Amino acid sequence: MAASILNLAAPFHILTYGTLLGTSLFHTFINSPVLFKNTERPVFSAIQTKLFPLYFGIQAAAPVILALTFPGNILLGFESGISGLLYDGNRWSSLVPIGFMVISGAFNLTVLLPASRKVMKDRYGQGKRDGKEWYEPGEKSEAMKKLSKRFGMLHGISSLLNLGTFIAAVSYGVTLGYRIQSVADRL
Repeated sequence: MAASILNLAAPFHILTYGTLLGTSLFHTFINSPVLFKNTERPVFSAIQTKLFPLYFGIQAAAPVILALTFPGNILLGFESGISGLLYDGNRWSSLVPIGFMVISGAFNLTVLLPASRKVMKDRYGQGKRDGKEWYEPGEKSEAMKKLSKRFGMLHGISSLLNLGTFIAAVSYGVTLGYRIQSVADRL
């Protein structure tokens, strides 16, 4: 029986969902706040710079795996995989949350992360020209203020998308739990 279950997509679907939700929960509500409160700004920035590509990579890849391994339902007449995800009855409960997670994860990884890195690099260069880093107290140059404002905007958009991904994952988890319970009730 153990060998046959590995041929099914459902276990991979559940494991991928758990990885996505757990990663999002931990990074958003535990890891980042603890690091922010307990490290100096340059250290926090250096750690996040290393973590974000991995984190956004998981956020971009996991929903794709969820779509590919989406479990079908013979009783309701939809197949597994993307075709089942596209079934009309799954539109709001599954397609929208998974679709949102795919788009937001990919946007964070391919657009916002590179743009944020460029601004961080520019701020570092501006800090060298100003003789004062962006995180140091006191008056900042106009160029540094502009760069910091741009970084804040990019970070804010990324944070909203990240929160949206978490909410979409929880929403999809409710749907997945309901589907599992429905099958169990029929047994």
